[in-house]
Amino acid sequence: MKLRKQVTVCGGAIFCVAVFSLYLMLDRVQHDPARRQSGGNFPRSQISVLQNRIEQLEQLLEENHQIISHIKDSVMELTDTGAVSPSGHLPFRSANGSWVLPFDGRPTFLAIKPQDCQFAGLFSFKPNLSMPFMFDNPDGGVWKQGFDITYEPDEWDNEPLQVFVIPHSHNDPGWIKTFDKYFADQTQHILNNMVVKLAEDSRRKFIWSEISFFSKWWESADAQKQEATRKLILGGQLEIVTGGWVMTDEANVHYFAMIDQLIEGHQWLERNIGITPRSGWAVDPFGHSATMPYLLKKANLTSMLIQRVHYTIKKHFASTRSLEFMWRQAWDTGANTDMFCHMMPFYSYDVPHTCGPDPKICCQFDFKRLPGGRINCPWKVPPKSIVEANVAERAQLLLDQYRKKSKLYRSKVLLVPLGDDFRYDKALEWDQQYNNYQKLFDYMNSHPEMHVQAQFGTLSDYFSAVYKASAVPEGARPTDFPVLSGDFFAYADREDHYWTGYFTSRPFYKSLDRVLESHLRGAEILYSLAVSNARHSGMEGRYPVSDYALLVDARRSVGLFQHHDAITGTAKENVVIDYGTKLLRALIGLKRVIINAAHFLVMKNKEFYRFYQTEPFLETDDRRATQDSLPQRTLIELDPAGPRYVVLFNPVEQERLCAVTVLVNTVRVRVLTEDGQTVPVQLSAQWSSASQMSATFMARLPPLGLAVFHLYDSADSPMTLRSDTLLRLPGHGVTARAEDPLPVRSLQADGQTFYISSQAVTLGFSGTTGLLESIRRRDDPQEVKVQVQFMIYGTRPSKDKSGAYLFLPDGKAKPYSQKESPVVRVVEGPLFSEVVAHYQHFEQTIRIHNVPGVDGLSMEITTTVDIRDQTNKELAMRLDTDIQSGDIFYTDLNGFQIQPRRRHPKLPLQANFYPMPSQAYIQDSLYRLTLHTAQSLGVTSLENGQLEVILDRRLMQDDNRGLGQGLKDNKKTVNRFRLLLEHRGLGNKVRKMRAARSDTLTNRSMMDTGVTSFPSILSHMTNSILNHEVLVLPVLPKRRGVPSLQTFAPFKSSLPCDMHLVNLRSIQNQDAQTPSQHTAFIIHRLGLDCELEAQNMAFNCTTTQGQLNISGLFKNLDIHLLQPMSLTLMHSGTPLANDSSISLEPMEISAFKLKLR
Repeated sequence: MKLRKQVTVCGGAIFCVAVFSLYLMLDRVQHDPARRQSGGNFPRSQISVLQNRIEQLEQLLEENHQIISHIKDSVMELTDTGAVSPSGHLPFRSANGSWVLPFDGRPTFLAIKPQDCQFAGLFSFKPNLSMPFMFDNPDGGVWKQGFDITYEPDEWDNEPLQVFVIPHSHNDPGWIKTFDKYFADQTQHILNNMVVKLAEDSRRKFIWSEISFFSKWWESADAQKQEATRKLILGGQLEIVTGGWVMTDEANVHYFAMIDQLIEGHQWLERNIGITPRSGWAVDPFGHSATMPYLLKKANLTSMLIQRVHYTIKKHFASTRSLEFMWRQAWDTGANTDMFCHMMPFYSYDVPHTCGPDPKICCQFDFKRLPGGRINCPWKVPPKSIVEANVAERAQLLLDQYRKKSKLYRSKVLLVPLGDDFRYDKALEWDQQYNNYQKLFDYMNSHPEMHVQAQFGTLSDYFSAVYKASAVPEGARPTDFPVLSGDFFAYADREDHYWTGYFTSRPFYKSLDRVLESHLRGAEILYSLAVSNARHSGMEGRYPVSDYALLVDARRSVGLFQHHDAITGTAKENVVIDYGTKLLRALIGLKRVIINAAHFLVMKNKEFYRFYQTEPFLETDDRRATQDSLPQRTLIELDPAGPRYVVLFNPVEQERLCAVTVLVNTVRVRVLTEDGQTVPVQLSAQWSSASQMSATFMARLPPLGLAVFHLYDSADSPMTLRSDTLLRLPGHGVTARAEDPLPVRSLQADGQTFYISSQAVTLGFSGTTGLLESIRRRDDPQEVKVQVQFMIYGTRPSKDKSGAYLFLPDGKAKPYSQKESPVVRVVEGPLFSEVVAHYQHFEQTIRIHNVPGVDGLSMEITTTVDIRDQTNKELAMRLDTDIQSGDIFYTDLNGFQIQPRRRHPKLPLQANFYPMPSQAYIQDSLYRLTLHTAQSLGVTSLENGQLEVILDRRLMQDDNRGLGQGLKDNKKTVNRFRLLLEHRGLGNKVRKMRAARSDTLTNRSMMDTGVTSFPSILSHMTNSILNHEVLVLPVLPKRRGVPSLQTFAPFKSSLPCDMHLVNLRSIQNQDAQTPSQHTAFIIHRLGLDCELEAQNMAFNCTTTQGQLNISGLFKNLDIHLLQPMSLTLMHSGTPLANDSSISLEPMEISAFKLKLR
């Protein structure tokens, strides 16, 4: 009866909402001035006005229909209409075997405005720069990977060649040595010499990139040295280029961390030196992402330089003089995102490969290699010191190289880098390079017949000269320069040596990095909210504001790990340990920031708030014993004497209905909400400990908020149910059983497919392998083949082999096999069901949650991998489906945007792998299958209907790229994914296509490759919940009892569901590691594909055409400043009125400075 009443009440609610919505529509049509004016294209007659209003009403009716439809779906999903509990209790199992859960009284709707959907279909797919041209590698002569360059001697008679030689020193913050060891041995000496040697001659120039090193040096420099450095920078002799904490990798990194390390570097520069970088410099990342120019543009940089690009692409660009171009985002229909980009043309950024096409000649002008030094020229012709007797010949030889290189570009301005890794660490090299080059410049410049003006320069000196020569403003497009979009993956430096192995190398640390990023974002947001609320209530003095130092340390540790030899997995083993130690220390600090902020925010009466450094109020959710160990969940010990409290933190900016799992010491568990409502609990065995249980319960959590739940040790509750566990065992006569409290059944495995189901999906599994075979959505009669297979790649038997950087397989992957059949565990219950397949080198768990909304619409895949006993093997997970994807698949760039990919069968297998920081998908006219990932890995699609991801790689040798080691320090690693199957098309269109679908699939058309692709709103949310897990924070028992706690919900109203809060970052004070009064509010409006069938996501999802009223966003806080800023907060716009709405275009990231109190 209760259930029927609930259905009746909800039906009434639907009717009321419908009537009220229609009333609002008519009211909006009458009174909305924007809508009245939107018909400006019509004649101002009564008929046209009426026609206009009818069209508006039709649009509003469609929106209302969507809302009502989703409320109905929500009610139906939550109540399973018609099913009645035989005992009157919920949850229970209905006649068809599905579980019915209590209805939480919260019907929800999805209302995405049509205008917010139009974005995804507007864009023509532009040529993809990541696709290498036909694989060929002819001998180009002195420029092995290029061609012979010729010129006419009189080409510069009317416009002399301008040459800017740019001395630089590339300092890796960890690679062969640790960050601190490099600093002690080399970096500090480079910077100390720089101050002295640049001051000796005002014509000398130098550039520096890595602020992680620069800040460490600055802290140890005396005031005189600091002032001398400021003078060099302000005088234009020293330029800080890019200005990030590191020169970030661009393949594996997430855009949150890319932005954060850039902010950390830029904010340090602003506080300590007062400068703003103008130009980007990226000579060593192993391939380049289109996300980087966008972020630099948003940070107000005007130009950038890149180096490591596939040699065939370089050759093609050189042949068409396209090495300088405007890099435009694929979704940009105008030129708003254009960034001027210079691509270096040759093999490397070292001196032999930067003066011109002939390394044998260029090496003769690397004066560190003068005879008697520690390094020499491999081409056997050493440099000569420049003296009066040879200067004419030497200058002419060098000018010939300059002229040939300049023929590859469209302007008569030439950039010539002069440096290499950790160069200029000795005073002697400064003298050797600068003195000899100055003699060459003086000679060239004093001989007009040479038609050249040569000098030392900074990167911005060069770009400014290009703009001036082209007569355009800084950052603008010079006439006839090409406009290109796309990315530069995969990178090959020679032959078929593709740098696609590092997309997966050391996945343990790639996973740890993403955990850190989620904690850092969560800690930043909670800390900013806690400090603002403390100020609002006059309690700033009682709050541990000093936690800010922990935030700064974590920002810098996460920033350091984005370095292109850190997150890439390409550093020496002892350096990896050093990175891991820094990350673990940062993680511990962030957990402390989170529990301290949560403590303050959930206190019902803040007068009772007390902070004791040695007595934390909350425990952390888990602990890691060492930097290379997996986390152990915190045990909550229940006691009949009284309840335990847990605080749940939702790091996602939307309301969240989800299943939460805690570790308890008893099966006698009852869970209550803050207001005393009992919630369903599913108990399951903790297989590593007989005395511990997993208790999973359903929780609805406020956006970016904290919710309080009560856990009791009490007699069996009808809302607490035990999992049904079945062991499928190989072999005859093998049995297993377990007694209460959690019984286990067993049976002999057979080859028959078996199934687990939830209210959203049914999954089929192989009776032989225990691995996934099919997915059927509840609303679809058709079962979709999605077969999980595990594959093994070897490496080549001779010559070049796979290593940390390179993937050089010995052919196609072979199926993983083991002698014994796997043990398979099947767990079913009201809140989740899962299948766990145990193999020798991996264990895969596929779990589905039986809860409405985002959490229940995808499959959670956890694959624990341990290949420490393997030799030269790489383990891959392949999804083989009947989706007709052809040779097209999609991968993300940095979790920010989607890049279409095309498989090239004529290229080597390894050339078809790409980075997958957050997701990859395949699709046809009916379905899209997305694999979301919680760690960056390498991915490909080698056949129609396939997705394949490399999980781990163990390689015994170096691949000759400088590391000097293989990959032999593998860890037991947990790779986490979510698999989401979505219908393509809307409403009846989908149903018609489904009805027309033939059994042979021959009528399924290929997807249209002419449109830039975007995830659906459901896909965005799925990725968000995967990468930002709920944190379970137990309240520690108190002798004097626990004070009253309450839910903390920071928002008055929800953010539009196409907006993602990138960060809410407390800005540092000028003179100390303490927070200022200001907070950075960084927001990203997501690009949506609305051609995928909408689903009930269990929260109210609306869009607003990019409008957001920040002043009406935060509960109990007032906004005293709302100021638009550049992305890294160095350039400020005019402050807006505090009650202003802000507006974002799709895909736009914007930053604002707030003052919250």
